[in-house]
Amino acid sequence: MEESRELLELAMGLARSAGALQRQRYQTHLEIHTKDTPVNLVTEVDHACEELIVGELQKRRPRDGILAEEGRGESRPDALWRWIIDPLDGTTNYAHAYPRFCVSIGLERDGEPWLGAVYDPLLEELYHAVRGGGAFCNGRPLHVSQEESLDRALLATGFAYDRRRSPEDNLRHFASFLKAARALRRDGSAALDLCYVAAGRLDGFWEFKLSPWDVAAGCLLVEEAGGRCSDAQGGRSYRSGRAVLATNGRLHAAMLKILASGS
Repeated sequence: MEESRELLELAMGLARSAGALQRQRYQTHLEIHTKDTPVNLVTEVDHACEELIVGELQKRRPRDGILAEEGRGESRPDALWRWIIDPLDGTTNYAHAYPRFCVSIGLERDGEPWLGAVYDPLLEELYHAVRGGGAFCNGRPLHVSQEESLDRALLATGFAYDRRRSPEDNLRHFASFLKAARALRRDGSAALDLCYVAAGRLDGFWEFKLSPWDVAAGCLLVEEAGGRCSDAQGGRSYRSGRAVLATNGRLHAAMLKILASGS
């Protein structure tokens, strides 16, 4: 218990520190580069935040494994603990000064999600969860929504970086949910979308072709807030990020049905 508390304090402190860096550089001149596609961006702030987080973890937790989006850290396959880090989730938003981005830090113990911290530096909302201990935002307990009807639901999604060249572009599912739900949002930060499901602001979220760092913290928050996460078939492979469905639990079957049929 004591170790979990110390690890959570470390994760939250690192999220705040990286968020402060993002806030400082927000709406300033940035060096913007592309990665594998023209729409997959990275800035020097992504790298600086990752260097800050990973550097401190390597100093304080040298035996832990680290998986970070921009490639720092070591996998250490035999390590008990593994940190999963998205130093700046919502880079495209950040590069365009669109105020929807965050820091996401997850931690696994023996391959199982153990804790998560997600920090929105502009709203100064710090979400956190420890396995079995509930989910919180700035110390306030979080609970998923009670909505049971898909036609009254507010949903969110996103689109993969390869959408210009891949026929698996989520547009068919988007159209289906647009017809079925009250409203849809596409805000460009999967980690924050998951936090919003946990907080009851969104009733459901789905996306494809994400990565573990996009979902490691947020999915634990959803589950600890009383919701459910799965892949598009209702299974547990969602932690890879390749297909993620997160709901308040009450809407899960209905959303799985639409994902299976596209209608």
